[in-house]
Order: sequence, then C-alpha cells, then structure tokens
Amino acid sequence: MPHERNSLRALMMDRRFAPLFWTQALGAFNDNVVKNAIVILITYQSATLLGLSSEKLVALCGGIFILPFLLFSAFAGDWADRRSKSVLSTYTKLWEIGVAVFAGAGFLLHSLPLLLFSLFLLGTQAAFFGPIKYGIIPELLSEKELLSGNALVELGTFISIILGTLTGGFLMSFGENAPVWVAATALGVAVLGWSTSRFILPQPAQAEQVRPSFHWFKPILELFRIGRKVHSVWLSILAISWFWLLGSVVLAILPPLCKDILGADEHVLTFFLALFSLGVGLGSLLCERLSFRTLELGLVPIGSFGMSLFAFDLGMIDYPRVANLVGLFHSQIGWRICIDLFLFSASAGLFTVPLYTLLQTRSAPQERSRVIAANNVLNALFMVVGALALMGLYALGTNSRTVFLVLAAVNALVAFYVYTVLPEFLFRFILWVITRIVYRMGVRGAGEFPENGAALIVSNHVSFIDWMLISAACPRPIRFVMHAAFLKIPIFGTLAKQAKVIPIAGLHENAATLRSAFETIDEELKAGNLVCIFPEGEITKNGEMTYFRKGFEKAISNTPVPVIPLAIVGMWGSFFSRRYGRAMSHPLMRFKHGWKSPVSIRVGVPVPAGEASTSRVQDEVANLLGVPSPPPHVQRNR
Repeated sequence: MPHERNSLRALMMDRRFAPLFWTQALGAFNDNVVKNAIVILITYQSATLLGLSSEKLVALCGGIFILPFLLFSAFAGDWADRRSKSVLSTYTKLWEIGVAVFAGAGFLLHSLPLLLFSLFLLGTQAAFFGPIKYGIIPELLSEKELLSGNALVELGTFISIILGTLTGGFLMSFGENAPVWVAATALGVAVLGWSTSRFILPQPAQAEQVRPSFHWFKPILELFRIGRKVHSVWLSILAISWFWLLGSVVLAILPPLCKDILGADEHVLTFFLALFSLGVGLGSLLCERLSFRTLELGLVPIGSFGMSLFAFDLGMIDYPRVANLVGLFHSQIGWRICIDLFLFSASAGLFTVPLYTLLQTRSAPQERSRVIAANNVLNALFMVVGALALMGLYALGTNSRTVFLVLAAVNALVAFYVYTVLPEFLFRFILWVITRIVYRMGVRGAGEFPENGAALIVSNHVSFIDWMLISAACPRPIRFVMHAAFLKIPIFGTLAKQAKVIPIAGLHENAATLRSAFETIDEELKAGNLVCIFPEGEITKNGEMTYFRKGFEKAISNTPVPVIPLAIVGMWGSFFSRRYGRAMSHPLMRFKHGWKSPVSIRVGVPVPAGEASTSRVQDEVANLLGVPSPPPHVQRNR
C-alpha cells in the first residue's frame, strides 16, 4: 500500500484518490442538474402526466430514480466484485453519456415521459456505480485513510448535489432556451466524468469466481445473507437505510412546503435543497475532524440525537408566508427554518460517515461490493417505505409540521433500538466524551497495536476507566479482564457488561469464575483477538506502581502470543482514581488539572511470547512510565 497521508488536502491531490473523487462528484452534479430541472418543470411550469398532481409527480420522480436500486443492485454487487472496479467505473460513465443524450432529447422535445425514462436510466447508472465507488476506496487507500476518504467522498457528493441543484434551477430560469442549456450541460458533464474515470488507478478483481445472476429475488436474498454475516455491519446497513428514509421524506416535504405553506418561489426551494446538501457535506467534514481521522463510532449517537432535535424544532415552527429569498431572510422564523434544516442535515453527516467506514473495514474484501449492494437495496426499500408512509400521512390530512414531529419521535425510537442491540455505538460515544472532552488524551506508540492477529495487552492500573482509555487508544476491539466485583457497580458494571468484559476472581473467592476467565482468554487469543489484563490485581491506592502477579503468564501458556506493554499516565488524581479515597466519590470539580486535563497512553514494543516473563513485562511497563521496576511486594514511586 502506498505511504499514508492524513491531510485532506494531500489526499485530494493524491493520484490514488483524486480521479475517483472527481468522477463521483461530477456524476452527483449531473444527476441533480437533471433531477432538479425536472422537479421545477413539474412544480412551477405545470408539466403534467396522466392527470397526476405536481406533488404526486414529484413523489413519482423519486420512486422512479430509486427503482433501479431494487432491480439491479444484486447484479451490480456481483459485477463489481467479479471485475476490476476501475474498469467498471469507466463503463458506467459511458452509460451516463448515453443517459445525458436521452435526457437532453426529453427537455428539447418537452416530453415528460422521456424525461422520466431518463431518470430511470440515471438511477440505473447510480445503482451500478455505488458498489464500485464505496468498494474501491479501501482498495485505493490504507485503512487509516478510509475515514478521511469517505468524508471527502460524502463532502464532494453533497457539494456536487448543491451545485447541481442550483445549476438545474438556474438553467430552468432561461425561459425558452432552458432546454438547450440543460441538455448541453448534462452531456458536457457526462463526458468530463468519463474522462476523469480513465485516470482511476487499475485495481484487480476481488472475486473472479463470482457468477452474476440475472434473476432478481434470489440474488437479493443472497446479498442480505452476506450482509448479515457480521452483526455490526448489518445493523450499520439498517442505520444507513434509516437515514435515507429520513432524508428522502424531508426532501419530499420541501417542494409542497415551499409552494403551499410558505408561498415561496422556486428559488427558495432550490436554496433549501442546497442548504440540506451543504449541511450533510459539512457534517461529513466535521466528522473527519472530530474523529481525528479514525473510525469513531461514538459520533453516530450525536448525529442521531441532532436529527431528532432539529426535526422536532422544524415541527414546532409556525411557518410564515414568504414570497422569495428576500422575504425568507427578512423573517426571524425564516432564519430559524434555515438553521434547523442545516443542523439536521449536518447531524446526518456525522451519523453516516462512520457507518459507511464500518461497512468497508469489517467486510471481507472479496464480498465488500456485495455488502455495499445489499446496503443500496435496503436503502431503496427504506425510501419506498418512507414515500408510502408520507403518502399515508398526507391521506390522513397531516401537514408538514406534524410529519417533522413524527420523524423526530420515530428516529428517537430507532436510535434507542440500535444502541440497545449494538451497544458498541453508545460505548464508543462515552469513550469519545471521556477522551476528547473530559480529558485531553494523547497516544504514543499507537503503531505497536497489531492490525490483525492476537496479542495480550498488559497495563498498569490507575483508575476505574483505564479500560475505556485503552479502548479509545486502540483501533481494534479489546476484551478486558476485570475483577467480577467491578461488574456489580451501578452504571459502570452495565457498561462493562456491554463491552463484554471478562470477569475474573481469586482462587479462594470463586474458583469457577477464575477457571472460566482463563478459558475465555484462551478462546479469544486463539480466535486472533486482543485481550487486556491488569496484572497489578487492583487499582493503585497511592499512585505508585506495584509488582505484577504471574497470572498473565498462564494466559499465554496455552496460546503463545506477543505481549504488548502499555502505560497509563496522568489519571492519578482524577475523579476515577483513588487519590481522594473511594473512587468516583469526590466532586467532579477535582480533575487533576481542571477540565480537559492531559492523559497519555504509552504503548511499548511487543514482547515475544517466549520472552514475556512477569519481570520482563513489568520492566517494560515501568520503562514506559519512566520509573524503576518494583521488586515483589515492594512499591516504587513513579
């Protein structure tokens, strides 16, 4: 893999990433030029079909665009895994050129049926390009660059949506010449996108043995079977699909909201659509910053909370009548609408980027495109459900305000369900708050954590949240060994159980628990996982490191794995330490250096299993702390 670059600007200029970025950005731009031009044609220029109202025609446009995701995603996923994604991207862009010709003809002939058919073809191109786009990113970038790459793709996509939406609206204001300008723009951008796709670095096929099926239902079931292999991946697919349901409903609300409730012209609608896209794009960029360029699932709960909060406020607004953008900005409530819509969509950006990154990192390379295809199918199904639900609410006489309130409430219930069945999201949120807000945590030697394979992490023990700090420092999941009594502490114990902590006890306390702990440790190490143990046996009562017990030697006796020494510095005197007596009993004001006090995680060079004696590992941890290693039964000051 080429050397890693963490800078977003460097990544944008990188030969590995830039061609893909511009290829997908130009495609998103073109889609929205055509889509918004059609929506304006229907909403404000009275284009009709089969006697359907403008609201129903706009909803029909959305359904026509997502229908190909249901029909072709299974085949597209198989195709993307079986063939080189760089070659396939060029084929899909050639298809886009043909679609642009059809769309241009539809505008020039003022044929709504031809335009709707072009919309179906655009959706087909998008259904095939989706598994290619998200599947090739992990092939082009290293795992440490994935979150930055995904954030840039999301940012580029939604900025392109903004520009495409604005351009489509702008071109449709050209009167009689509008069809010519829209047709020329669509064709020119499609050709430019095909040109950039030819510069995507060649990549080998990941699963040549896969045989694409031309059937419809059975391949979709196979996609779902692949998607369900990893529980966290499947729930992430469901969560992403829920976002698309929310987003599609909100976007479907905006045209009638602008025309019928606000009494606004098409420029206000275009502005709202652009504002929504800008929010998602900037939320994606904010996600990359807040997560410090690593996969940070803790931002997902923040995003879901923000979506519910701002959807609720949009439902509480008493909407004024505004004729145009000037009237909107002269109204305080108009500004409130804009802020709510922007923050709702920014929260959505925080919500989705970590989920897309999780799909890529936890899916097998030979199945990654099919997992993404399964995601696309479910996205489409959820959007169909959203459209049907919206039609049902309108049939009951529900207005847009009530729809926003329903979205806020249901989103909160969905979030509660997801975080209950997959507490990793909520656990990572707590870690993010502790390490980024409560404390200022730094990690030295993070590269010593293995990217894959088993290892035993051995650390000093300073506070009740040492295991959380280590979890935040390591990009991989860790199973922690902890005294069974800790699991009985309110709140703390619940978090520990959700994190699948391995309970342990002394031989004379509970021999069965002790035996079970070592059996579980052995199973985890044999499975290639990381396990962490605190061999001091207790949290320090005076800030000094004590001698290590020999129990961890037994942990690697049956399954020899490298031992990673680790030291925690800066937690003594914190709320979670025993500096003031019983931990977590003194006021929160007593952080060692006030709010955001510095904490350091120092990771040492792994010690081979054959050399990992108690004294050797204890010496390594002491060296990381910068103190002498204590002899048995004697404590040494740090």
